[in-house]
Amino acid sequence: MSLFRIVYVSDAVGDAGAGLLPLIDIIGASDRNNRRDHVTGVLMRHDNQFFQAIEGARVDLDRLMGRLRADRRHMNIRVLADARIEHRLFADWAMAQVDAPPALGRLLSGMPAEPMAKTQVERILSDTSRTMASAS
Repeated sequence: MSLFRIVYVSDAVGDAGAGLLPLIDIIGASDRNNRRDHVTGVLMRHDNQFFQAIEGARVDLDRLMGRLRADRRHMNIRVLADARIEHRLFADWAMAQVDAPPALGRLLSGMPAEPMAKTQVERILSDTSRTMASAS
């Protein structure tokens, strides 16, 4: 089975942008749905924006992106990367939530040109994966 990773950023709507309880609800529902669909990933929130990487089979990721586009807690979804991958960075996490590293804030505030953004996104995800692995 081929694996893919989609990385997107979206504007968080209402309490989802800053409230703790909406974030807990999102993580709980995402964890259940992702386990069912064999999707893994990580979610970060920074300045009323979501940054998320999701990994899995193409059909499962496409279905999830459809649900996200219909979710009223998200607006203006921008896909930063969508590529075939050799292995999952977040294999142990149906849906992890981590604090946004400073590099994410810099990326989101500037949103650089496409090639540079992809390099920065990859670095943020790799660093986050290593940090999560060492913490477990």
